[in-house]
Amino acid sequence: MNPSNYRIALVFALFINLCFSQATPAQETLSLNSGTIDSQFEYLIRKSGNFKGTNGAPYEAVKTGWLFTLRKHVNDSLIKIRKDLHKTQTVVKTQADEISQLKASLSTTQSDLDSTNLEKDSMSLFGIPMSKGGYNTLMWSIIGGLLVFLLFFIYKFKNSNTITKRAKQNLSEIEEEFEEHRKTALEREQKVRRQLQDEINKQKK
Repeated sequence: MNPSNYRIALVFALFINLCFSQATPAQETLSLNSGTIDSQFEYLIRKSGNFKGTNGAPYEAVKTGWLFTLRKHVNDSLIKIRKDLHKTQTVVKTQADEISQLKASLSTTQSDLDSTNLEKDSMSLFGIPMSKGGYNTLMWSIIGGLLVFLLFFIYKFKNSNTITKRAKQNLSEIEEEFEEHRKTALEREQKVRRQLQDEINKQKK
């Protein structure tokens, strides 16, 4: 592998190392076929040989097979990450749909609750809808009016009863006076008849 490929491989390795950086414990055994991507890069870097080119620049010599193996592991990790991301997106979408359904259900429930409260707080009188407060006010006004009418009727009844009793009493007094007058008149009439009869008898004699 020429120096240019080594440089590309090294840059690629450093890029992957930054993307999947994880702390590698000091006691962890480095291996190219196990552990995290970061530990595999660490293994690759430690096992790589270094040399200086003709221009004096330092280079790392990495086995091509190791790069292919590491690339495969990186691709496998990326595939797994994509699958996990897809699953997460699916779960998020499902939860978002459920949240939308719950919001719609909540909105419907709230609307039904508002309608129920409105129906509970409203009454219908002769087909005319009105609020419960207005209905109560109207009912108490009718009851108050009927009570006033009842009191007025009782007053008029007592007043009429008093007038009737007084009229009966006056009538009774008038009847007594009339009876006395009739008796007096009858006595006078009888007296006049006797006197007349006496005069007739005198004339005959």
